[in-house]
Amino acid sequence: THLRLFSCLTYKRLKRALIHMASLLPYCLFIFSLFSTSFHSINGVFIEQYLSEAIPMKRTEKMSHLHFYFHDILSGKNPTAVKIINEPPNSKSSSGLFGRTYIMDDALTEGQEPTSKVVGRAQGFYSIAAQNDVALLMVLNFVFTEGKYNGSSLSILGRNPVLNDVREMPIVGGSGLFRFARGYALAHTVWFEAKSGDAIVEYNVFVLHY
Repeated sequence: THLRLFSCLTYKRLKRALIHMASLLPYCLFIFSLFSTSFHSINGVFIEQYLSEAIPMKRTEKMSHLHFYFHDILSGKNPTAVKIINEPPNSKSSSGLFGRTYIMDDALTEGQEPTSKVVGRAQGFYSIAAQNDVALLMVLNFVFTEGKYNGSSLSILGRNPVLNDVREMPIVGGSGLFRFARGYALAHTVWFEAKSGDAIVEYNVFVLHY
C-alpha cells in the first residue's frame, strides 16, 4: 500500500513538473531566439562590413609591370644570402649540390649597379631542388619600400632553372596594394661570379591586382 501510494505521489509530481516545464517552453524559445537573432545580426553586420572593406568589389582589376634588379650577395663581410643547410656529403646528384639551402634578404634596385637606388627587399629562401640539373625552389616575398607600392609585397613560389637565360615563376599572392595578386615573374641573370656565387638578376614582373 505504501509503495503504491509513493508511486502515485511520484507520478503526480513528475506530471506537474512536466506541465510546468511545458508552460515555460515558449518563453525559453522566445528568449533563445532573441539572443540567437541578436548574435547573428551583430556577427552578420561585422562580416558584411569587414568584407566590404577588405574586398574591393567595385574596383577594376588591372595589370602592372614592375622592373627591378635583384642582388644576391654571398661573399664579403655583409652577405645578403647565407647558407643554412648543406648538401649531403654523399650526394649522388649530378651537380653534387642537391639540398643546399640559402636564406636571403637581398636588395632590389632600380638599376643594375649595386649603388643604384634600393626600392625593396627580396626576403625568403631558395634551395637546390633538382638532382639532375641546377634548379632552385624559390620561396620569397618582394617587399617594396619606395614609391607607390611602399609597404606592399608580392609572393613567389616556383621553380627557377638558373642556367636558363630567362626563367618564369608564378606570383601566388600579395599584400597591401597587391591583395589578391596573381601573375608571373621573368628572371634573367645579368651578372654572375662563379667563385663567390654572387649574382645580379633582372626581374620583369607582370601582376594582376586591384
